Amino acid sequence: MMARVRKWLLSGLLVIVPVAITLWVLKWIVGTLDQTLLILPESWQPDRVFGFHIPGLGTLLAIAVVLAVGAAASNFLGKRLLDWSDALLQRIPVVRSIYTGVKQVSDTLFSGKGNAFRTAVLVQWPHQGMWTIGFVTGLPGGDAANHLPPDCLSIYVPTTPNPTGGYFVMLPRSDCVELNISVDEALKYVISMGVVAPGPTDPAPPRSRLRQIGPD
Repeated sequence: MMARVRKWLLSGLLVIVPVAITLWVLKWIVGTLDQTLLILPESWQPDRVFGFHIPGLGTLLAIAVVLAVGAAASNFLGKRLLDWSDALLQRIPVVRSIYTGVKQVSDTLFSGKGNAFRTAVLVQWPHQGMWTIGFVTGLPGGDAANHLPPDCLSIYVPTTPNPTGGYFVMLPRSDCVELNISVDEALKYVISMGVVAPGPTDPAPPRSRLRQIGPD
């Protein structure tokens, strides 16, 4: 009887815990985005207009702002304004160092022309004989490239279950084993600590993408 109760308890936790965590994360995201309503004049804020709080309106406003900025940045005038504001921010002490670093990371991650997180690989880390999943972020740059063997790649090795923390390493391409799975599948595999394995893949070896990664 106790074994059956324990089985039911574990089964219930497997159902409830993912749902509860998902709802908590969504609540946090919506609550954070609802703070964007504070940019509106006080007389325009929905809480005052309707007399009660409507969750999610801040999320809609944030999406609308992002879409508007994206549309404006896509035309000639918007690009000129962005170039002007970019040059201005890079001339302000302290602000320049923060803005430049954040912009370089965002350009690498979100640019359609970049190579960041486009390929999942197997690497031996932290020592020979121990394997983990990493993501190709590009090529080594700066003076570091002058002291490395030729044909190296920049690899981000995430930690689990929180992939936002990890290690940056530079390895020869020959030490990186390209995986025939998507980046999303590889991230799920890492976050789940190996519990959620990627699905079956095409037995045919993929066309290597590692050789296509080069300077922009």
